[in-house]
Amino acid sequence: MPKLSVCIEMFWTSLPFDERIRRVAAVGYSAYEFWGWKAKDLDAIRAATAETGLAVAGFAIDPGFALTTPGNDAVMSQAMIDAAAVAHSLNCQSIIITTGNEIAGESWEITRRRVVRKLKTMSRIAVNEGVRLCLEPLNPFVDHKHYWLTTMAQAGDIVEEVDSAGLAILYDLYHQQITEGNLIDRLHRHIHQIGHIHTAGVPGRHELVGGENDYATLFRAIDASGYTGYVGLEFRPTIGEDAALAQALGLLW
Repeated sequence: MPKLSVCIEMFWTSLPFDERIRRVAAVGYSAYEFWGWKAKDLDAIRAATAETGLAVAGFAIDPGFALTTPGNDAVMSQAMIDAAAVAHSLNCQSIIITTGNEIAGESWEITRRRVVRKLKTMSRIAVNEGVRLCLEPLNPFVDHKHYWLTTMAQAGDIVEEVDSAGLAILYDLYHQQITEGNLIDRLHRHIHQIGHIHTAGVPGRHELVGGENDYATLFRAIDASGYTGYVGLEFRPTIGEDAALAQALGLLW
C-alpha cells in the first residue's frame, strides 16, 4: 500500500515545527515533509526526527518559485548544493522544486529553454550528491495564478529532455485535478517519471474524503502502478488534525 507522509506546513500550524514532527509520530505516521528550509530551526527538526525515528519524505529548495527568473543560474546552482547538504543531514533523498510564474512579454518556449538549462546543471549536482529533484506542476486557476508549469505533459517533456536520474516529477493530485483531470491515466502515462506524489481534496484543499477525488481508488491505482515513493498529505484539515489523519489512514487497506 502507499507510504503516506504528512506535510507539517499544514498541520498543527500554531506549534513549532519540531513539535509537529512529534505529533506526526503520535498519530501513527512514519514520515513527514515540509516546504522551504531556510527559515526553520534545522537543529530542532533534526533532533525531533532522531527522537521519533520518522523518515523525511521531502522538502522544498530555497529559493522556491525561481526557475523561470532570468539571470539567477548561479543562485540556483548554489541552492541545489545547499539543499543537498540539508538533505544529507536529514537522510532525505527528495527535494521539491517549483518553477515560478510566467515572464511577462516572454514566450513559453524561451522560458522553457531557461528552465531546462538550469535543471540540467542542478540535476548533475543532484546526481553527484545522491539526491533527486522533484519538479512540480501547479494549478493556475485557484492557488497559483500565472504559474508557468501547469500540466503533466509539460513536466514530462522537460524531464525527458534533461534526461537525468537527478530529476523527476512531483505529481500533485489536487493541482492536476483542477488543471486537467484524468488522474489515473496521467499516473500510468508518467509513472516512470514520478518521484513524489501529493494529495488534497478538491475543491478546497481539505480532507481526502468527500471531494471530487476518490482517494481510495487513487491509492489502489498508485499501489498497482508499482510506485514505491511517498504520497504526501498536503491539505488543510477542517475536522481536526488527528481526525483528518486517521481518516486518511482509513483509506488504505
